[in-house]
Amino acid sequence: MAVFTRPRQAFVIAGALGLALSATACGTGGNDDTNDNAGSPECSAYEKYEGHDGKKVSIYSSIREIEADRLEQSWEQFSKCTGIEIDHEGSGEFEAQLGVRVDGGNAPDIAFIPQPGLLKRFADGGKLKAASADTKAMAEANYPADWLKYSTVNGTFYGAPLGSNVKSFVWYSPKTFKEKGWTVPQSWDDLIKLSDTIAASGTKPWCAGIESGDATGWPATDWIEDLMLRTQTPEVYDQWTSHGIPFNDPKVAEALDRAGTILKNEKYVNGGFGGVKSIATTSFQEAGVPITTGKCALHRQASFYANQWPEGTKVAEDGDVFAFYFPAIDPAKGKPVLGGGEFVAAFADRPEVQAVQTYLASGEHANSRAKIGDWVSANNKLDLANVANPIDKLSVQILQDKSSVFRFDGSDLMPAAVGAGTFWKGMVDWVNGKDTATVLQGIESSWPK
Repeated sequence: MAVFTRPRQAFVIAGALGLALSATACGTGGNDDTNDNAGSPECSAYEKYEGHDGKKVSIYSSIREIEADRLEQSWEQFSKCTGIEIDHEGSGEFEAQLGVRVDGGNAPDIAFIPQPGLLKRFADGGKLKAASADTKAMAEANYPADWLKYSTVNGTFYGAPLGSNVKSFVWYSPKTFKEKGWTVPQSWDDLIKLSDTIAASGTKPWCAGIESGDATGWPATDWIEDLMLRTQTPEVYDQWTSHGIPFNDPKVAEALDRAGTILKNEKYVNGGFGGVKSIATTSFQEAGVPITTGKCALHRQASFYANQWPEGTKVAEDGDVFAFYFPAIDPAKGKPVLGGGEFVAAFADRPEVQAVQTYLASGEHANSRAKIGDWVSANNKLDLANVANPIDKLSVQILQDKSSVFRFDGSDLMPAAVGAGTFWKGMVDWVNGKDTATVLQGIESSWPK
């Protein structure tokens, strides 16, 4: 990355003739090349990114509506203090359209890519630019190695993570637990004992749903991924997602059968909806709602499920619903965490693009975005005091826990024909009664040769 100098401060005003000098803390106007407020506290954090007044950087992502507004707000001060205009576009057809744009010679400067497999495809095709030394150093200082490997292809690092989500959660009602005298389980054995206790009380302990339109089946793949991390080592998980071991390996069968001790147990499921087969026709959005009416007690789903509860539901440790960490089978082996997120990858390596890419890997940006609300990041410089939402705070605590062993959502790492195809469909067949061996053999046979 180029060495940054200290020119006058400026920011771009949309609809103006281009560049207007701002009479703010980051500049005082005038036509000379001096910066009268060079030492202003508001801009001191951005000094290393200066030297790009009037330059533009385009960003393309799947982030839309209110989340896009919050994202754009998170870099406002950076833009004002550096003079770099960031033009963000969010799309509901991001994955498909990004490829079209790149192949058509109209790639964005930066894309927030949520699938490591898609990032690898662009890297292998020579489309991505390697991250600068500054970006790499910032990422290595702020993120665990477990995260950075997902944006490293053939030894080349392409960009830091941005937002994150934690999938290793079980939702419950703190109010109900208190009334019944139930305690949050700390191990898999505790979880099964709790499930048996709840079942004996006359309530189905678990509710689940994997219907999701064209993506039906994906919530069940998360179960298998979480159980792979709990029955096997992280290295075996990596072998599985990269086809280093076959999909029908006995280790995978063990994880699927372990999930079946809950999901295919008529004594345990499906509270509020019916028997085991009702899981396949229950929408993932509605699946956990029976917790609020006492028809079930437990629902395994990601942190983002906080947005699915009925209006007025209090999500908090002392609220109507909250979540606890999906416990490890052997806590002595660490805390396996399944999750997802997006990576800041660049298709251009102009100095201003590198500056934005480095800034987005920084603690300054992580804290700026967190203060706006409803956001999680694995950035270790993120101050918990800036995370207001209780489930987001718990997610950040888990991600920052030194004993956590993070692995990315397995289906997002696999070829699309498997991860978003036969794996999803196979889980529907499995819930509907097909045996483990047949299901796994079918998925294995579909892996691209």
